[in-house]
Amino acid sequence: MLPRVYPIVESAGWVARLLPCGVRLIQLRIKERPETLREQIRTARELCAAAGAQLVVNDYWQIALEEGCDFVHLGQGDLDSADVPALRRAGVRLGLSTHDEAELERALALKPDYLALGPIYPTVLKAMAFAPQGLERIGQWKRRIGARPLVAIGGLTLERLPGVFGAGADCAAVVTDIVRHVDPEARMRAWVAAGEGVS
Repeated sequence: MLPRVYPIVESAGWVARLLPCGVRLIQLRIKERPETLREQIRTARELCAAAGAQLVVNDYWQIALEEGCDFVHLGQGDLDSADVPALRRAGVRLGLSTHDEAELERALALKPDYLALGPIYPTVLKAMAFAPQGLERIGQWKRRIGARPLVAIGGLTLERLPGVFGAGADCAAVVTDIVRHVDPEARMRAWVAAGEGVS
């Protein structure tokens, strides 16, 4: 079962900063491929293990596999080259991004451990090929996927969280509202508290 909220960060340094805030799951999404990529993933894994938290490695499934990570998140483009059977043989859990009906069907056929839908709201983090999904789409997706956890992502803020959960999301992933906040640690603690307050 996924926690109700989790952050997505771009370095092991951010993992170290946010774990003490009550984070139980954190996704490492490194956009550029630095020379320190493997070291970042290894360090993040060790930090999460020591804190009793779960690390999800975005995209770099081969390194995640080699470094003994047990949770990977893949976008639709990543799926084209990923060896999903190898991940499954190794017992690696899998999260998949979806943006439209075709991607949802493709993802469901792979029986992932969770599905992500986004962007729910406009996002400043990156240029998106898809328009904001809106809250209504969350409900549509949840009805389609049943008991499998649905993660909402994209433009989420603490103030928008009740609506996201009310629409049917099981979990909310946050990026900008944490890392660009004047006090990321305090904001992360507020997110964790808000997630824990949802039945």
